Amino acid sequence: MNLKGKTILITGGASGIGLESAKQFLNEGAKVIITGRNQEKLDLAKKLYPQITAIQNDVSNPEDAQKLYNQIESLGGIDILYNNAGVSNPTNNLAKPNDKITDMAAYEMNINYLAIVRLNNLFLNMLQNRSESAIINTTSILSYVPSNLAPTYSATKAALRFYTASLRNHLEIAKTSVKVFELLPPLVATEMAKGIDAKTISPETLVKALIDSIHKNKYTVRVGDTKVVYFLSRFFPKTAYKLINPIKNSLKLAS
Repeated sequence: MNLKGKTILITGGASGIGLESAKQFLNEGAKVIITGRNQEKLDLAKKLYPQITAIQNDVSNPEDAQKLYNQIESLGGIDILYNNAGVSNPTNNLAKPNDKITDMAAYEMNINYLAIVRLNNLFLNMLQNRSESAIINTTSILSYVPSNLAPTYSATKAALRFYTASLRNHLEIAKTSVKVFELLPPLVATEMAKGIDAKTISPETLVKALIDSIHKNKYTVRVGDTKVVYFLSRFFPKTAYKLINPIKNSLKLAS
C-alpha cells in the first residue's frame, strides 16, 4: 500500500506511539490528522510538527465521535483510520473485592474496544469510497496471553483482536477497498509503561515495523517479543503464561 498522498487520522496521536506515528507518516508523504483529549498535548504536537492537523476530541464519547466524523468530512475525508488510543488500569487484583473494579473495566472496554467499533462504523462508508484505504487497530501482546497485573486491559485487547480478524474477513468477502491491519506491540517505552519492570521497545522501532508492513500489505504486524509469545501461546501455553507473568508479578499481587 502506498502512503504518499494518503490522509490518515490517528487517535491518541498527541503522545507516545501516536505522535511517533504522526512523525513517520509525515515522512512517508502522508497528510496527518491527530486527535486526543488533552489540548495541551495536542498543542505541543502541533508545535513539533506544524504540518499536522490537531483536533481535540474524546472518541469514547458517542457525540464527540460524531463531531469528529463531521469535522473530518468537512476537511475532505481520510484514507486511513488508525485506532491507536488506549488506556490501562494496572494491578486491578481480582482476588480482592473492590467497588472500583467494574468501573475501571467499563472504562477500559469503552475506550479500548467500543470506541474503535464506533469509529470504524462511522468512517466505513467514507473509507469504502476511496480507491485504496485502510483501518489500523492496535491490539497487544496481551491479546494472546493475559497479564495478571492488567486483566481487564488484556481482555479488551483480546476482544479487539477477534473483532479485527472478523472485520477484515467481512470486508474481504464484500470485496471492498479497505485493508485491515492489526498492530500487536509488546511493551513500548511510553507513559503507559512507566513503573513496569520489563523490557521495552521504542515507539520508533514499533512504528517502523508498522509502516514496513503496510507497504507490503502484511496485515498482522507482530513486533519484538510479540512474535515469541504468539508462537509459545500456540504450542507451549504454560511457558507463555509464565513469560508474561513472572514470579515477581505474582508477589506484587500477593502483597
